[in-house]
Amino acid sequence: MELFSSQVFVGLKKGLDAESLRQRVIANNIANVNTPNFKKSTINFESILKKALGRDSINLITSDPRHYGAAPRLAELRPEIQINRTTSMRKDGNNVDIDEEMTNLAANSIEYQATARELSERISLLSYVITGGR
Repeated sequence: MELFSSQVFVGLKKGLDAESLRQRVIANNIANVNTPNFKKSTINFESILKKALGRDSINLITSDPRHYGAAPRLAELRPEIQINRTTSMRKDGNNVDIDEEMTNLAANSIEYQATARELSERISLLSYVITGGR
């Protein structure tokens, strides 16, 4: 087993990837706040991660990840971009709420920083163990 392929490291990396993508999507929504007929996008990752970790359903016992009912491996998870085409905030068809997007931007920044800090602390702990505390 490789040192950095544990579920924790892979999960933290996937979290950073999703939060980075979410940051770009939110920035795109904000940039298009005045574009007629623009529809905002969101990122769906947490529910995919929850399902992969087996907290959404009962896991079947399998002997191979290709078996029916096996939870997807964390390394295979990909965040999904979803476009909200069903709502409209203004008469021109745009559905971007700038206040909501700014709140999402701040929340995502905090989540990214917390995830990055956790990953950094785990790497620091490994470094401490490898060097024998020196």
